[in-house]
Amino acid sequence: MNYKLEVAVTAWRTEKAWHSDALCQQVERAETMGFHSYWLPENHFGDERAIPSPLTLLAAAAGRTRTIGLATTSYLLPIRNPIQAAEEVAVLDQLCGGRLILGLGRGVQQSVFQVFEVPTKEKRSRFQKNLEIMINAWRGQPLLTGKDGPPVYLAPLPLQRPHPPLWVAAFGPLALQQVGRLGLPYIGSPIEALEDLAGNYRLHREAAKEAGETLQAVVPLMRTILITDNGALASRVKERLGSTVPSQFQASGVTVDDWAIVGDKHYATDKLEEYVERLGVTHLIGGGRLPPVEEGEQLRSHEQLVQVGAMLNHRE
Repeated sequence: MNYKLEVAVTAWRTEKAWHSDALCQQVERAETMGFHSYWLPENHFGDERAIPSPLTLLAAAAGRTRTIGLATTSYLLPIRNPIQAAEEVAVLDQLCGGRLILGLGRGVQQSVFQVFEVPTKEKRSRFQKNLEIMINAWRGQPLLTGKDGPPVYLAPLPLQRPHPPLWVAAFGPLALQQVGRLGLPYIGSPIEALEDLAGNYRLHREAAKEAGETLQAVVPLMRTILITDNGALASRVKERLGSTVPSQFQASGVTVDDWAIVGDKHYATDKLEEYVERLGVTHLIGGGRLPPVEEGEQLRSHEQLVQVGAMLNHRE
């Protein structure tokens, strides 16, 4: 079987909060290692590790890198003004030279909807409405066509036309069906088991087919990954991961080994090969915040992850 797997990485160091130099050094390191792209989620409140404005952080990285893709896993549309969001995305895409991948989300934190005064039951409808407004604006359709003046258009437009790649993180059947009906790639969750993901991708494809949409040949997947020969460290990491899974993502009988890849290089290679063969994964977004792991160990894991991706791409 011929593979074409792009290997990406998420933020792995947050102990210095989001100081520009520390962040940019991390993205520069990811670029030097050969990762396809560097990804940031969006989350609000908590402590200094929160990422309420991922586009701002990626803008800082844009000026210090040249080739690596810059991406969000879950830019939350329901809580934003769609025109302002479209402007900010367009500016960042121009700033980074067209390297932006915009991963979109609806959000799962109840506190976020409460603070931003968005009824939870409206998050899907707001997501779709805001996305439609943004896409129309990126395509150059007028924002105003009133009688009192000339038409108003979004400026600047994104460098990638009509817009950066749009992928959508989703959890639950309604969200998956919505992504399918929109004809957009679905980003698989980092904490769902392989069997669950297989059903998710199937539901996503069926919804697209029913809506008459042709899906792109893009199957992105997030996975928590640590490649290490240190068995004691692997055990500690898995124990920690198992104790931090949010209740809404917990499933009966599912263990850490069902959704995280923690082990040596041979184990990681076999597991990733299984994901590619079972799900048709084209983009692996690996890494994750692993508190018991020192940065040196994390970087060694990243180097091996890039090597595993290269090995898979040369298999037949």
